[in-house]
Amino acid sequence: MAIVHTSATIRPTKAELLEAELGGPFELLGSYRFDDPAGEVGVEAFVVRRDGGLRHVALTYRGAPLPSGDTRLVSTMEHSVLGQRWVYDGTTDPVAIDCFRRAVLGQQDQAALEMWDDGRAIGVREPTVHLTVRARAEISEHAALRIERDLAGSADGPGLVASWAGGEAVVARLEG
Repeated sequence: MAIVHTSATIRPTKAELLEAELGGPFELLGSYRFDDPAGEVGVEAFVVRRDGGLRHVALTYRGAPLPSGDTRLVSTMEHSVLGQRWVYDGTTDPVAIDCFRRAVLGQQDQAALEMWDDGRAIGVREPTVHLTVRARAEISEHAALRIERDLAGSADGPGLVASWAGGEAVVARLEG
């Protein structure tokens, strides 16, 4: 269950991070999260409209930087409850990649959003994007994972399908 700290302040805000990542203003259509089995990394993805196109942005939030390598640091942020966070492009973060792979294979559901305030749980919020798996007859666990960024034309075919008010698209798929 993903914990959302309702009274926390975040600098820069997620909207500011997304605007920088997307290169300008956007319309947020919805978001969803995955639970990291180890409980260490926040995995969150957003479906947005920018310049008339649909985009999918996956981010991870970590309490410490990753060693340099294939991951791409998006920014750092200050979270009033959790402290400094390192924000990575989720398409390059091994924890997010593993979550998406398990989700496409039907082995991991999206996280419920548990709301917390002042150190205690106060309720659960429905995600604004719901995930389902549209599978093909045979999926190899060793197939290459593709996390979609541009959602134009990605509504068809097998994979992890994101649905939000007014639309749906395949946001991740296994190929090969």
